[in-house]
Amino acid sequence: MKKNHLDDACTTILVGKNASLDGSTMIARNDDTFLAVSPHNFVLNPAVTGEKNRTVKSWLNKFEAPIPENGYSWPAVPNVDYKNEGYYDESGINGANVAMSATESTYGNERALSYDPLVKDGMDEDVIVRMVLPYVDSAVDAVKRTGDLIKEYGSPAGNSVLFSDKDDVWYMEIVTGHHWVAQRIPDDSYAVAANRVSIQQVDFNDPKQFMWSDGIQEFVENNHLNTDKTGWNFRHIFGTDNVKDRHYNTPRVWFGQKYFNPEIKQDPEDGELPFIMKTDHKINVEDIEYVLGSHYNETKFDPFSPDASDDDKYRYRPIGLNRTQNSHVLQIRNDVPKEIAAIMWLCVGFPSFSPYVPFYTNMNDTAKSYQNTSMTFDVKNSYWMYKGLSALVESRYQNFVQDDTDYLIELNEKFRSSIIETDKLSKEYSGEDLTQFLTDRNQKLVAETEAKTMDLYGKLFTKSINMSKLTFNMDKNL
Repeated sequence: MKKNHLDDACTTILVGKNASLDGSTMIARNDDTFLAVSPHNFVLNPAVTGEKNRTVKSWLNKFEAPIPENGYSWPAVPNVDYKNEGYYDESGINGANVAMSATESTYGNERALSYDPLVKDGMDEDVIVRMVLPYVDSAVDAVKRTGDLIKEYGSPAGNSVLFSDKDDVWYMEIVTGHHWVAQRIPDDSYAVAANRVSIQQVDFNDPKQFMWSDGIQEFVENNHLNTDKTGWNFRHIFGTDNVKDRHYNTPRVWFGQKYFNPEIKQDPEDGELPFIMKTDHKINVEDIEYVLGSHYNETKFDPFSPDASDDDKYRYRPIGLNRTQNSHVLQIRNDVPKEIAAIMWLCVGFPSFSPYVPFYTNMNDTAKSYQNTSMTFDVKNSYWMYKGLSALVESRYQNFVQDDTDYLIELNEKFRSSIIETDKLSKEYSGEDLTQFLTDRNQKLVAETEAKTMDLYGKLFTKSINMSKLTFNMDKNL
C-alpha cells in the first residue's frame, strides 16, 4: 500500500471474456492515494535478455530480491518521486499479453493476523509489479509467481492483485503475512471489489478455478479460524465486517453492481454482497470507465446532488475521487492478431471528468507528455493537464459538467474510430515495423486528444469570465 495512502483505497472491476461486448478480457482499477496531488509518469520498461545479477530493491522497507535475467517489455505508471514514495508501477501489460494491476488494499482480521502477522520487510505494492509482470507468460503463471514470492518473502500489507491474459481473469487476495487465495472470474461473469476481502466460498477440489497458499486449510483448522458451521468462506474466515466497511467500502461494490444489474435490489451496507456476478447484457469499456468515475450518480448519495441532504451526500465514499492518480482498463482482445490485441486505457485525471486514452502496448515508447512529469503544475504534462481540467470542471460542476460530458463522448467515439483504423492499417506491418507503427499511432492520438482538451480549457475559462460576479448591467455605449 502506498506511503501516504489512506488505510483503504482503490476500486477494482474484472470482466470475463464472455461477459464483455467483444470477447475481450478486462481488468480495471482506480489507483487512489492519500494526497490529491501525487505526480505520476507513464513509461515503457524495455525487454531484457541475459542481464545477470539483477535485483529489485524497495525504497520503503528493506525488501530486496533477485529477478530473472530475461524479461518482457512492460509499461508502468510509477511515482515521479519514487525515491521517497516508492515505485508503485501499478499497472501494465507485458510483451506476452499478460496484464497485471496491483494492488487493491485488502485487510485481514485480527484473528487471522495474530497467527500469521504481516512481514515488515516483505514484498509490498511498491515493488510487486516489477517483481512479477516482466517474467510471466500467462495469468496463471502470474498468480503462481506472486504466491511463490509471498511464501519466500512474506507480505507487509494486505494486497489484492488482478491478472489477465486473453482467456483468463484472476483475482488474488493476500490477507496475512503468507496466506492468500486466488479465484478465476468465470468467462460469463464480472466482479467488483473495494478494499474488503471479496472471495467467498472456496472449492479446494477445483484448482482450475481456485489457487491458494500452501497449508492454508491446515492453518485455518489448527487455529480455529472458520466462523461458519459449514463451508469454507474466505471472506468470513479472513475478512473484516465493520462500520468502516459499511461506509467506506461496501457501498462502492453496491453501486457497481447496481449499474451492471439495475434489476437487483440490494442494501449498500450489506456485507454479504456477492463477489461473482452475471448480467443479461454485455459489458464494454465505457461501462467500466463510467463506474470507475462514478460518485453514486443519480442517487441521493451523490455529493453533487442539488436536492439531497448532507447526511446522504457524504454518507459513503464514492468510487471516483480527486485522489485517483491513475485509472486504467487493461484489455486483451480475442478478435484480432495477438500483436495488436493488448490495449491499455489510461486516465491520469479524475476519472469522473478525464478521458481514458487507449494505448497499444506493443510499442517502443510512451508519449513524451506522459514522461518526466513535474512535481509542480505544468500544463504540458499530461498528468497536470487532466488534473487541472478535472479541478476546473468540478469548480463549477452544474455549469461545466455537460460540456465535459460532451467532450468525453466525442473523444470516446474518436478513440473507437482510431482503434478500428489502426487495426486495419496494421495488417501492412510486422515485427519491429509494426511496433513502430503502433507507437506512432499512440502518439498521434495523444496529440489529438490534448488538442481537444486545450480547446475545452479555453471554452470553460471563457465561460468562467462571463460568469464572474464582478459584473453589472452596463451601458453598451460606455
